[in-house]
Amino acid sequence: MADEKNQTNQNQINIELSEETAEGQYVNLAMIAHSNSEFVIDFIKMMPGVPKAKVKSRIIITPEHAKRLLMALKDNIDKFEKHFGNIKQSEEAPKFPMNFGGTVGEA
Repeated sequence: MADEKNQTNQNQINIELSEETAEGQYVNLAMIAHSNSEFVIDFIKMMPGVPKAKVKSRIIITPEHAKRLLMALKDNIDKFEKHFGNIKQSEEAPKFPMNFGGTVGEA
């Protein structure tokens, strides 16, 4: 019994999550590039009226982990839709303004 408990403890990972990281980052665009050995995912926040979009986080993973991420996202989307209903998708591609210099709303 003690051997089973030690083996279970060896298979556990202690994950630390700082307060700052736990707050998260809002992003509304992801750009993905790859080479023969890695995938690079940039998470970007674009805001109206701001001339620059800012990369909030860059994640670099192996192709194997990219595929695991794909499968985990699919599994979670399936669970989400089962509980909350289908996620609606527009038929047209998202429109990201290339020039933010237009009119700005006033309050």
